Amino acid sequence: MTRTNKLRVFSGRANPALAEKIVAHLGDTLGRVSIGDFPDGETMVKIEEDVRGGDVFVVQPTCPPVNQHVMELLIMLDCFKRASAARMTVVLPYYGYARQDRKDTGRVPITAKLVADLIARAGASRVLALDLHAAQIQGFFDIPVDHLYAGPVINEYIRGLNIPMRDLVVLSPDEGSIKRALEHQKRLGGPAIAIVDKRRSSATETKQANLIGSSLENKVAVIFDDMITTGGSVAGAAQIAKLNGAREVYACATHAVLVGPAIEKLRGAPIKELVLTDSIPLPPQKQLPNAKILSVAPLLAEAIKRIHFNESVSKLFE
Repeated sequence: MTRTNKLRVFSGRANPALAEKIVAHLGDTLGRVSIGDFPDGETMVKIEEDVRGGDVFVVQPTCPPVNQHVMELLIMLDCFKRASAARMTVVLPYYGYARQDRKDTGRVPITAKLVADLIARAGASRVLALDLHAAQIQGFFDIPVDHLYAGPVINEYIRGLNIPMRDLVVLSPDEGSIKRALEHQKRLGGPAIAIVDKRRSSATETKQANLIGSSLENKVAVIFDDMITTGGSVAGAAQIAKLNGAREVYACATHAVLVGPAIEKLRGAPIKELVLTDSIPLPPQKQLPNAKILSVAPLLAEAIKRIHFNESVSKLFE
């Protein structure tokens, strides 16, 4: 990728390591930008190169601390807009506030829509997102959205484990993840899927009760979820799998949010390997000995290249 194409990738402070991998796959270097904080906590951004008329991509997952990273993204977009960039694409490996996508009780906001409006109003031309919590969130944006899935990356790794087809059972950690489980089962094979009957008692606590579907007796259970936040759903599903006779349990998720008691719960769960992606950076205190981190950089780099050259992004799903 040459600079004569005027494609430039910039990174906020949320996940610069992923941005570095993306530009390496593009054969380029990260765009130069200075980001800092004033003594009162306000964010300061200065672009250190000419972007006039350029095709700018800003890599910034809105992961914890969510509010800081959202505000930093908005300020960067305003900065590029005022520097006369021709097009600005926000690369969202993880979209914070995605779970606040509906009014499930009275007098609450739909914050996923609010943040989408802020991103568009700040100057974004389009969004490149990865594994949104609900696909409908694409409709919250008043600008084009390309929605990618990390499923192919994770499935390729699971295939490489050479689990006998007759032994593999895809396990959905709750009823809401059944469609995702079926998609993985379709691509990985295996006899059927199983579902954990999960009941949520609060925003942070869940209780796993019964197993529905295929037997796990002496099988290898592979759990798929879009994100692991407090770890309760995945750890509970792994416990249910073991109680129902599974000889091994693998757990896979795109976004390793890992807040609150997540690390403690995952350490105590009977999970042989925890397969995650680098959509969110994992600091040393959040790293687990049984974790395998897969990179989504090649997937995002290919999508960036296709968007820049106005080629089909849907080809990445084939």
